[in-house]
Amino acid sequence: MASLRYLSILNWHLNLNNFQIVPKGVLKKLLAEIRNCRVCETNLPFGANPIIQASNSSKITIVGQAPGKIVHESSVPWTDKSGENLRKWLGIEKGTFYNKNEIALMPMGFSFPGTGKSGDLAPRPECAPLWHGQLLKSMKQVKLTILIGQYAQAHYVGKKAKQSLTETVANYKDYLPAYFVLPHPSPRNNIWQTKNEWFATSVLPELKRIVGELLA
Repeated sequence: MASLRYLSILNWHLNLNNFQIVPKGVLKKLLAEIRNCRVCETNLPFGANPIIQASNSSKITIVGQAPGKIVHESSVPWTDKSGENLRKWLGIEKGTFYNKNEIALMPMGFSFPGTGKSGDLAPRPECAPLWHGQLLKSMKQVKLTILIGQYAQAHYVGKKAKQSLTETVANYKDYLPAYFVLPHPSPRNNIWQTKNEWFATSVLPELKRIVGELLA
């Protein structure tokens, strides 16, 4: 589970039904502000490089964790092995994945947070409360939000999340049609997938079906 400190910072709820229609130019300006944001730069060992993909026409929003070092260097979201795995899970090609009019890519932390003893550090907690609500106000065509990993799930489903990520994913139907919950597609999770064969046989086929229908 996400740390108590992280949860306390992200303890708020998004009510999409109350959002107002926002002119297209507002999103363009907002994206520029995000890419120039330096709020947490002093806590980023490799500096700030906010990475985001979004459009007023996006149909699906993918909320990941934070860019890794490879993505930080390329400035293109999901340009690593995790991205390859995610596209396989979704059943879509790169062209569709990087079409902002189809898919928005909005991590919990927009910049690479650095690495710790067991992998990348947690996403910076400033980003989501500061920017996610404003972004979602401008994306009125989103029909599904895919929540990848414990930080995204803690932020968006909060107390409705189960005791563990495994249990949350196993009960993915509880969060539909608004959300589809997933583990992180990192190769580090290959062991988890081996232990939980139901993910490949039951969850992924349903994910591909829903994504295919929304993008048809």
